Amino acid sequence: MKPACMMCSLVAVLGLTSSSLYAQKKGDVELWLTTPDKTALFERQNTVLQFAKLPSSNPTIAVDDSQSYQPIDGFGYALTGGSAQHLIRMDAAMRSALLRELFATDANNIGVSYLRVSIGASDLNDHVFSYDDLPPGETDPDMARFSLDADRADVIPVLKEILSINPKIKILGSPWSAPAWMKTNQNSKGGKLKPEYYDAYARYFVKYIQGMKAEGIRIDAITIQNEPLNEKNTPSMQMLAADQAVFIKSYLGPQLRAAGLNTKIILYDHNCDVPEYATGILGDPEASRYVDGSGFHLYGGQIEAMSGVHNAYPRKNLYFTEQMVTGSVEGRPTVNIAAPVRRLVIGATRNWSRNVILWNLAADPRNDPHTGNGGCTMCQGAITIDGNTVSRNVAYYAIAHASKFVRPGSVRIASNNLDALPNVAFRTPQGKKVLIVVNSSQGPQTFQIRYRARLIAATLGSGAIGTYIW
Repeated sequence: MKPACMMCSLVAVLGLTSSSLYAQKKGDVELWLTTPDKTALFERQNTVLQFAKLPSSNPTIAVDDSQSYQPIDGFGYALTGGSAQHLIRMDAAMRSALLRELFATDANNIGVSYLRVSIGASDLNDHVFSYDDLPPGETDPDMARFSLDADRADVIPVLKEILSINPKIKILGSPWSAPAWMKTNQNSKGGKLKPEYYDAYARYFVKYIQGMKAEGIRIDAITIQNEPLNEKNTPSMQMLAADQAVFIKSYLGPQLRAAGLNTKIILYDHNCDVPEYATGILGDPEASRYVDGSGFHLYGGQIEAMSGVHNAYPRKNLYFTEQMVTGSVEGRPTVNIAAPVRRLVIGATRNWSRNVILWNLAADPRNDPHTGNGGCTMCQGAITIDGNTVSRNVAYYAIAHASKFVRPGSVRIASNNLDALPNVAFRTPQGKKVLIVVNSSQGPQTFQIRYRARLIAATLGSGAIGTYIW
């Protein structure tokens, strides 16, 4: 990493001291900085800073841990089949080092704490499959031919290696389609789930969760259908809200309960422009009793729609389950890293999300693999893997500013959001405070951070991101 830009560093009002790079004493404030000119890329600053009592007239971000909001489950990426394929093909030592960088929390490792995997293929696999594919005309309602073999070459071994680094990582499973023989069009793309196979499809979910558990992989939560209003991907499947409600209340919920599985059910899993999909199901008491919460993407609508769902059903949780963030860092003089942190890391958590998952973890320099006739050709990974060569993209740094410090079990706490300095604050399980700030203005911003009547002064250059920890 390059030396930090001192113009963008935190400046103490009083008590400026120096210490070794990773020493932090009580009262010190630690800063990790990313700047658009890349003079700092998620880099801890050498300066050690302390709170003082000298106010100024600069804008103030007041952090108040007496007001708390939702717990945090974690931050991370989708481990697509393509991501796992690139990882498993690396030399073992190189893969091990990369997975430590991604999933460990010590040193400069970024501590990814939440993963999304596809139940069957997503559009970022190199071919389409389900776990119960059959010749035309055949059916298997008892799931006698269910098999996870398609994931044994890459997804399952990569997950096991990740779990050896972070055994408590949360994993969300999402299907892109039911097996084609269950669908109205007998095709992996589009179509709907036939009502006569609702029971079989619920059994498919149960088999998946049990099968992954037998591999030592706990699926913490599932969504019912990735983007249920989008039939353009390969694979994909339409599932309207009324159909999803019936499937949950009459089939999936009862079957999970009968099997003794506590895997959470997250409904919807699509854009913020149709929040009534979620509220409609949550308003059905028979379906709602099985539902933990709702998942959202942000390819359409406004992130504030999540708060609307929270306000209508405050006892149900919210999750941010997908958003693509693109932008290479290497080979470019400047990068726009602030925008995804503002829109997603700050935006989703300030609107009650317990997590933030970006799409996706890894691709190659050509954004491969993907399916044909509906696979995403522009879906860049947070990292680009070319054999054993790895480069880190904008999505890597966007998540790192939260994942390393806002560990699972943290709680969002109050902070006032300034137009030029969007921010979000958390209290960790160890009692530390974490404040993530973006300078979204066109010039440098000098401001104060207030915590319990004490102040520090800070300066962020235009487009810079600062994560402050004390």
